[in-house]
Amino acid sequence: MQEASCAALMLGAVLAVLGLALFSLWRSAGGKLPHANYPRSLPSLPIVGSLLHLSSHSQPHLMFCDLQKKYGNLYSLKMGSFYVVIVNNHLHAKEVLLKKGKVFAGRPRTVTTDLLTRDGKDIAFGTYSPSWKFHRKLVHSALSMFGEGALALEKIIAGEAASMCQTLTDFCDKPLDMAPELTRGATNVICSLCFKSNYKRGDPEFESMLLYSQGIVDTVAKDSLVDIFPWLQIFPNKDLKMLKKCVEVRDALLQKKYLEHKDAYNDNSVNDLIDALLKAKLNMENNNRSKLSKEVGLTDDHILMTVGDIFGAGVETTATVLKWAVAYAIHYPEVQKKIQEEIDTKIGFDRQPSMSDRSRLPYLEATIREVLRIRPVAPLLIPHVAITDSSIGEFTIPKGARVVINLWSIHHDENEWENPDEFDPNRFLDENGNLVQAPSPSYLPFGAGVRVCVGEILAKMEIFLFLAWIFQRFTLEIPEGHTLPDLQGKFGVVLQVAKFKVKVKLREQWKDIDLRT
Repeated sequence: MQEASCAALMLGAVLAVLGLALFSLWRSAGGKLPHANYPRSLPSLPIVGSLLHLSSHSQPHLMFCDLQKKYGNLYSLKMGSFYVVIVNNHLHAKEVLLKKGKVFAGRPRTVTTDLLTRDGKDIAFGTYSPSWKFHRKLVHSALSMFGEGALALEKIIAGEAASMCQTLTDFCDKPLDMAPELTRGATNVICSLCFKSNYKRGDPEFESMLLYSQGIVDTVAKDSLVDIFPWLQIFPNKDLKMLKKCVEVRDALLQKKYLEHKDAYNDNSVNDLIDALLKAKLNMENNNRSKLSKEVGLTDDHILMTVGDIFGAGVETTATVLKWAVAYAIHYPEVQKKIQEEIDTKIGFDRQPSMSDRSRLPYLEATIREVLRIRPVAPLLIPHVAITDSSIGEFTIPKGARVVINLWSIHHDENEWENPDEFDPNRFLDENGNLVQAPSPSYLPFGAGVRVCVGEILAKMEIFLFLAWIFQRFTLEIPEGHTLPDLQGKFGVVLQVAKFKVKVKLREQWKDIDLRT
C-alpha cells in the first residue's frame, strides 16, 4: 500500500509538472482560458494555424476587410502559433488605443523588426517599457529644442519647399518622377532635426539612402513566413538577405553621423536630436548613474536605433502622403483647381504660404485629410500586444495576443462614411465651406493614445506647407503618352504609391516672378 501510495504521488507530481509545461506552451501560443468569450476565429490547424485560410490575391488590409463580412468587426486567427485579433471597427480600435492604451501597448518581436531595430531598441517597434517612455520623451523634447519651437520648424520646412519649387521649375513641361524630390524634401527636414545637415539633388549619400529605405519598406513587418516561423531563417532567404544589406548601409551612415557628433559635442550647444541624446547619456555617466543609463536604454545602440527610427519613419510617412496627394491631384484636376483658387484668393502672389494660413485654406486642409482617409499611410497599424489578460468589447483577449488595427476598414466603413471609396474633400467641410474636425469618430490617420505617431505635428506641418507651396506655383498634369497614376497601392510598412511621371506647369501668374525669393 505504501509503495502504491508513493507511486501515485510521483505520478501526480509528473502530471502536475507536465500540466504546467503544457499550460506555459499553450499561453505562449495564444491559448485560451475556459469559459471565456473569445472573438470568432478562422479555422486553425496545428503548426500552420489559419494560414491556409488566408491565401488570397488581395493585399492584407483588403483581405481582412473581406473576412469582416463573414466573421464580424472583431475576429481572431492564428499566424502559425501566434494568436492574432483583427479590429475593423472604430469603437473597438479606440478601446485598444485610448481606453486601454497601456494594456495593449506591447509590440511583437519578429525576425525582421529585430534585425531593423537591434532587438527592439527603437520607438516604433520597441515594446512599452521605461526605456521606451524615456526615449519617446526625449524625442518630443528634440522637436522643440530650437528655442522658437514651431516657428523654427516652419523655417526649415519653408526652406526645403523653396528648394523643391526651384527644382520643379527646372523640370517644367518635362515628364518628371516627383517621388525623389518629395522624399528629399522630407529627408532634409528630418536631417535638420537629427543631424543638422541636408542633401542636395543627386547627392550620392542621398541616393544610397533612397535604395536602403526602399529595401527596408519592402521587407519589414509584412508577416512574411520568416516572421511567422522564425526557424526558417536558417535557410537561404532573399528578402532577409536584402534587409540585412540595407540595415548595414543604414547603420554605417548612422554610425558616421554619431561619431561626428561625439567628436564635436559641446555640452553648451545642443543643436539636434543626436546632441540631445548624447547630453542625456553623458549627464547620467558623469553623475555615476551608468546603471540607470542602461536601464532606460541610453546605450550607443539605443541612441542609434532611436535616431534611425525617427529618420526612417519621419521620412517614409510624410513622403508617402505627399506622393498620394500628387497622384489624387492629377486624377482630380477640379480639386487641384479649387485649391489654387483658394490660395490665390487668401494668399495672393506676393508672398509664400505659411502655417498661419492653415485656417485660411480649409479646402486644402480638407483635401489633405481626405488623402489620409482614403489611403492611410499604414493601412494596418503596427501590431499591438496585450501585456495582460484583458478584453475588447464583450470579448476576452489573452495576454500575449497580437492586436491588429485595420485602419483601412475603419476609414472605409460604409456606416461611417458616405461613398467611402470616392475621393471627396468636401466631406471634411460644412455647408459654408468651413473645416469640420472630423465628420466621423472613425478618423484615425495617425493612430491614437500612448502609441500615437510621435511625429504627427511635424508631419502635418510638412504636408501642408509642401503642398501649399507647390499648388501656389504649379499645375500638375499627366504627361502626354503616360497613364494616370495607379491608386491601388502596394502593401508594406507604408502603403506605397506605384511610380508615375508628372508634367509640372508653371502657372501663368508666376512666370514673371523670381521663384528664388
